[in-house]
Amino acid sequence: MGNTIKTGMLMAALTALFMVAGQAMGGQSGMTVALLMALAMNFFAYWFSDKLALKMGGAREVEQSEAPVLHSLVAGLAMRAGLPKPRVYVIDSDTPNAFATGRNPAHAAVAVTRGLMTILSREELEGVLAHELAHIKNRDILISSMAAVMAGAISSLATMTQWAMLFGMGRSTDDEEGGGGMLGAIVMMIVAPIAAALIQMAISRSREYLADATGAQICGHPASLANALKRLEEVNHQRPMEVNPATAQMYIVNPLSAGTLASLFSTHPPMQERIRRLLAIR
Repeated sequence: MGNTIKTGMLMAALTALFMVAGQAMGGQSGMTVALLMALAMNFFAYWFSDKLALKMGGAREVEQSEAPVLHSLVAGLAMRAGLPKPRVYVIDSDTPNAFATGRNPAHAAVAVTRGLMTILSREELEGVLAHELAHIKNRDILISSMAAVMAGAISSLATMTQWAMLFGMGRSTDDEEGGGGMLGAIVMMIVAPIAAALIQMAISRSREYLADATGAQICGHPASLANALKRLEEVNHQRPMEVNPATAQMYIVNPLSAGTLASLFSTHPPMQERIRRLLAIR
């Protein structure tokens, strides 16, 4: 419940930031245009998120005859979670990782790498799959898509404002439209995209904690999920995956090698804390 409330507060903060930034950088009309853009982008992200994510991840759908154990585990865990069985995909990578996608439980998919199926025990694999099914059950794909689109809309608004200023097309009716003036627009143009990115990453981290907890309930053995996370992080640090950075937040562990600066904008919580919380579940 705590992570759900936190997510709601962060989404409210992101929405408020969008409204304030839109008002400061574009006045009432600019805010309205940006909001309409965000709504259109939200719909696109919601409807096509699964196809885009699977294509960008290089995932291939596999039939039950190709991966009987994987299909069996997914079907059993989906039944426990009260979900329809999602489509099953495999990514041709030796680095162990996994993600879930889909606009709702009826149109969901789970993708795992070939390395995941070879490096983990059956119980650990169950834990990872349960985590991914938890994302589906908690509608995290939709929430993360909405957060990403809102953050993207704020960045786009800042970029448009920058170009408008460069070409001398700044608003001349600030007072009439209730804008924050030139200074407010400049401040928001710099601060708003950074703040939006930080809030978006905080939402992603909150949903990962919730998926860990829900996944532990689904599979029934949180220690197996904790062990799997530890092994996955170790291997992903040694052999980072070649993935589009835009999709990194979907994976159960960060597939990219992150530097000090990147860690400030991490989409995943600290692994030690994730493991500690899982082992504390009784």
